[in-house]
Amino acid sequence: MKISLIDLAFLSEKRKDVLLLLVEGPKTGDEIKTALNVNSTAIMPQIKKLKEGRLIIQDEKNTYRLSEMGEIVVEKMEPLLNTVRVFEENYEYWINHDFTAIPEHLLNRIDELGNYFMLEADLNRLFEIPEDFKKNLLESKHIKIFLSYFNPLHIEIYRELARKEAEICLVLTEPVFNRMKKDYYDDLKFLMESKNTEIYICNKNITLKNVVTERFCSLVLFDNKGKYDHQRLMSFDESALKWCEELFLYYKEMSMRLDKL
Repeated sequence: MKISLIDLAFLSEKRKDVLLLLVEGPKTGDEIKTALNVNSTAIMPQIKKLKEGRLIIQDEKNTYRLSEMGEIVVEKMEPLLNTVRVFEENYEYWINHDFTAIPEHLLNRIDELGNYFMLEADLNRLFEIPEDFKKNLLESKHIKIFLSYFNPLHIEIYRELARKEAEICLVLTEPVFNRMKKDYYDDLKFLMESKNTEIYICNKNITLKNVVTERFCSLVLFDNKGKYDHQRLMSFDESALKWCEELFLYYKEMSMRLDKL
């Protein structure tokens, strides 16, 4: 009977775990059982099936390793599993939010968000900036922010960062810039004149907020009705920081630097 490699790789959690474990290198049967916290009865039939499908090879002394075909399958398997995990862990969030502002090349690598978590506003502090976000932002020294909605509470944080001589790069959509210029002109002028601050204006109709520093990153998406609902993703993973920085640079490159008011 023909063996389905998809069934072998995906339809058993134990087989999938064995394949991913062997990415680290060859393992003995005992090492596999210890790493996966299983007994022989549970794991050996699955190892046998992987051997029959030629995804793993048994060497001398009961050592198992990925075959050449197994290495290729697992290399393609990991990004898919990580992508599914990104969406699955907060499924309701993703199906109810608009992520069309994320360019295709980054959507294809959304697995790089890694071990992110959701920050939701306390109902008693709905219009305040979440403390975890604020604390990490104020402790950062290199800050990049793309901002498509205005919150007056942000202004004092930006001023404080500028006073600390943190390196700040702000990319503002035109509506945000116009609101700041009209109602917070002195604050905007202060930021412009701060030696470590750059401000860019983006004329695209983008609905997201993206923050990335050397410490963490944060992503805010609007819901499918174009509304901000006080939810944000945060991550400290290196891959997520790189991903969010690329997203920031994508929009910065299509923006114009603000040289004067």
